[in-house]
Amino acid sequence: MVEKRIQPLSRDAMAYVLAGGRGSRLKELTDRRAKPAVYFGGKTRIIDFALSNALNSGIRRIGVATQYKAHSLIRHLQRGWNFFRPERNESFDILPASQRVSETQWYEGTADAVFQNIDIIEPYGPEYMVILAGDHIYKMDYEFMLQQHVDSGADVTIGCLEVPRTEASGFGVMHVNKKDEIIEFVEKPADPPGMPDKPDFALASMGIYVFHTKFLMECLRRDANDPTSSRDFGKDIIPYIVKNGKAVAHRFAESCVRSDFEREAYWRDVGTIDAYWQANIDLTAIVPELDIYDKTWPIWSYAEITPPAKFVHDDNNRRGSAISSLVSGDCIISGASLHNSLLFTGVRANSYSRLDGAVILPNVKIGRRSQLTNVVIDHGVTIPEGLVVGADPELDARRFRRTESGICLITQTMIDKLEL
Repeated sequence: MVEKRIQPLSRDAMAYVLAGGRGSRLKELTDRRAKPAVYFGGKTRIIDFALSNALNSGIRRIGVATQYKAHSLIRHLQRGWNFFRPERNESFDILPASQRVSETQWYEGTADAVFQNIDIIEPYGPEYMVILAGDHIYKMDYEFMLQQHVDSGADVTIGCLEVPRTEASGFGVMHVNKKDEIIEFVEKPADPPGMPDKPDFALASMGIYVFHTKFLMECLRRDANDPTSSRDFGKDIIPYIVKNGKAVAHRFAESCVRSDFEREAYWRDVGTIDAYWQANIDLTAIVPELDIYDKTWPIWSYAEITPPAKFVHDDNNRRGSAISSLVSGDCIISGASLHNSLLFTGVRANSYSRLDGAVILPNVKIGRRSQLTNVVIDHGVTIPEGLVVGADPELDARRFRRTESGICLITQTMIDKLEL
């Protein structure tokens, strides 16, 4: 018989977000910021999804470990996530690598990023730890995963995606039995093991782990004393528990938060320029796969105070318009036309310009008569008058960062080189 619970398990949990990743596959987008701090969806940053999931799940103690180029991330967290109150038993700790264990040692891996902050975590007394990656786009209620963890008696519960076996070779894959107990953890296997009930699908790790806190601390201390360890959850901690303890898979579909408009469980790793562009452009669909308008599960962020977006001019070829597009506050569409595009705060699109499949980060200025197709434009870029992108693949590749699928990333440094 399952024990009746008086209050949600999330009340006794702490979420620990690993947000130190470089995100090197995003190329110049992470030259000045860590991947979790990259803008997404018009008003938010990537990390806001993991943090919002924790908050909406009822977790009120959160830690964020930062490392690589963390200034913009820390500034965002200070501005947008400073509403937690200690007198309500809430806490929000930003935990940059600060050589706490050794004067020469930064965070050496994901497990080490938790280990070095044990003395900060333990005084809060959380019964459970929810370890999260800070660089994925999804909506998930962690309470369901916590409940499964307790009910199954697992040492660790691992969040998993159901992925077609033909696409699972790029993931860490869980080989499970009929009870979803993990028999083997295989990193990027050539022949991924199928699920017992769905042989054509494999269970891929989402980088989400639930532990009893005391057990996790024991694992981290043991791992820290192992000179052969790489101090990583996926490479060291999880395989050890699979071999010596009880590890259970939690299927994302069982805790994915969906509105009435969302048909499938939505999870995206926006770790490449193509994936980042596509996930943003997906939001412009009439019925997008990810519903960011769901008020029952809001995506919290820094709520910048801005004037409304404005559309001006109504002449032939000079009409401020946006079709199947998202336009954020403080944007002025001055005689420009937008199609299937997403504009962040403070963009200025000037007369006779046309944007099609454009993801425009904050405070970009689009010069007159620009024609921009399938682009990602970095924060603060000024696009010169008459620039055409998307018509000549060879020219685009010489001037900008162009992917094989034809998406062009444009930064101010690239623009400056055009003007020399």
